[in-house]
Amino acid sequence: MHANNHSIKRVAVLLTALSLPSAVMAWPWSQDMMNQPSIKPQEGVMTPFPHRSVPVMGIPTKVASRDEAKDLVNPIPLSAASLKKGRTLFRIYCAACHGLSGKADSPVSGKIGAIDLTDDYVQKTLTEGWVWGTITFGSFVMPAYGVPGEQGGSNDLSVEERWHVVNYVKNGLVKESQVAAK
Repeated sequence: MHANNHSIKRVAVLLTALSLPSAVMAWPWSQDMMNQPSIKPQEGVMTPFPHRSVPVMGIPTKVASRDEAKDLVNPIPLSAASLKKGRTLFRIYCAACHGLSGKADSPVSGKIGAIDLTDDYVQKTLTEGWVWGTITFGSFVMPAYGVPGEQGGSNDLSVEERWHVVNYVKNGLVKESQVAAK
């Protein structure tokens, strides 16, 4: 009789728990996916890459900062093929913030402070090395696309790819936006 009472009590407790929606909804599997913890883009500090991780496509950079890159000369000759590669990479990596035209006209440009890459300051004052260094090491809100390290950096673009983007920004972007404006 004692074992039978114990089974009845266990069933009663289980039925009581299941009949109380608030108790059931407090269980771990009831969390709604919409309310899960997440990190939004440009939020917080990027987690550093694990020690001993190896970049998939990377060539070590010979300069240590954007300032040191200022006097570098683009080793990739300006050509239609380079502009085409640069344009494709620009649209993949840069257009989300700088806009397809480079005029900082994307939905997020104003929120993050992206600059107009067709502006005379960028086109006439900034050197190709400086632009390459900015792509490589990032800036205030722009992530690094070439150097993994303590501050993060995605290392998504090879050294050569970054130079193709520089060719496009300095030699194709303004011409393309002028044609589109007509």
